Amino acid sequence: QVQLVESGGGSVLAGGSLRLSCAASGAISGYHYKGWFRQAPGKEREAVAAINTDGWATYADSVKGRFTISQDDAKNTLYLQMNSLKPEDTAMYYCAAGALASTQALRASGYKWWGQGTQVTASS
Repeated sequence: QVQLVESGGGSVLAGGSLRLSCAASGAISGYHYKGWFRQAPGKEREAVAAINTDGWATYADSVKGRFTISQDDAKNTLYLQMNSLKPEDTAMYYCAAGALASTQALRASGYKWWGQGTQVTASS
């Protein structure tokens, strides 16, 4: 069993920054990929970024150059630094963990464990 708890969401003006955290507990060591996904009202869940235990990271095109995914192994915590936020970044953000191939890193279907989400709102 794995538990994932997100925090750090909030409301900012467009151009602002937020840092999301995802604290993991339980049998997390068997899941070498962790990712961030988001879902806006009326839209499908989409990938934001993913990272593996070797530190290799990949990003959705829409956030490249603005968002950075990182992890602190000692704290079992995943982070998402979000800069230059845009109104279209507004969504519920979820962290996830899974054991999958690198080609699946940005596919929600490859992840087994999910957090409850944290809301991010960027207003113009």
